[in-house]
Amino acid sequence: MIQTLVAAAETAERPQDVVVRRKVKRRRDWGKIGLGGYFVVFLFFLYIPMILMAILSFQGPTGQLTFPFRAPFSLDWWKTLFDANTFNTIADDVSASGRQSLWLSLVAGGIVAIFGFSLSMAFLRRWRFKSDVVAFYVIMLALMTPAFLVGLGNQLLWKFIGQTPNLWETALGANVIWGIPFAFLVMLAVWNRYDRHIEEAARDLGAGAVTTFREVTLPLVWTGLFGSFLFGFTLTWNDFDRTIVVLVAVTLRLRFRSAPVQQAAEEFGDTVGLGEAGGLAARAK
Repeated sequence: MIQTLVAAAETAERPQDVVVRRKVKRRRDWGKIGLGGYFVVFLFFLYIPMILMAILSFQGPTGQLTFPFRAPFSLDWWKTLFDANTFNTIADDVSASGRQSLWLSLVAGGIVAIFGFSLSMAFLRRWRFKSDVVAFYVIMLALMTPAFLVGLGNQLLWKFIGQTPNLWETALGANVIWGIPFAFLVMLAVWNRYDRHIEEAARDLGAGAVTTFREVTLPLVWTGLFGSFLFGFTLTWNDFDRTIVVLVAVTLRLRFRSAPVQQAAEEFGDTVGLGEAGGLAARAK
């Protein structure tokens, strides 16, 4: 009898157990839709010119830079980049500029990674004064300065000290200065997640400062160091404006002085002419 009453009570519907379902009209998030549309338009604006140029590059010798596709499919334009025996080829220039850009980017990436790593360690471990803020903005100064001004300032500095602009001193210096703030910020993010108790444990176990740094610290932060290197490498590889700005400065100076362009050799020294300097800068990038 009791079991029957319990079963009946369990099966009986109670008002508070009834699920009330109401039709809710879903509202469209017009903000997300608008941002999505803007993103699509931005991608279209950014990549369509490159896609069109890539398509047009497969035209024949009579093709032009306008649609429609006027010539049959051909790889003639691509052969001029890599085959030195092709008519009107630029394979030698492309190869030389690629090698110089690669080596310059590798060296700049290594220097940027070392400076960014060292500055970040000094900033977090040694500096404990109000001047930290000033020092931080001094390091970030190159990041906040337009690219053209950084290159122009370097050119004026080298000109003031009597140094001839070249690839491995002026161009390398400008790109390293530009890349240090990026590496510095990357390493700061790494150090903010770093647990210093690990180093204390290593020292408690008898490891010296050098051993702790080599076997504990570096293995834990090597990803940030590698990221700093990639920043320096990528920025230098794509840093045409800072590398070429020396030619722009010289050309403008000659125009204001009403001097013929052929006399630009004076700006680069007695042994470097405008043609050679232009070729050097072009091959640098």
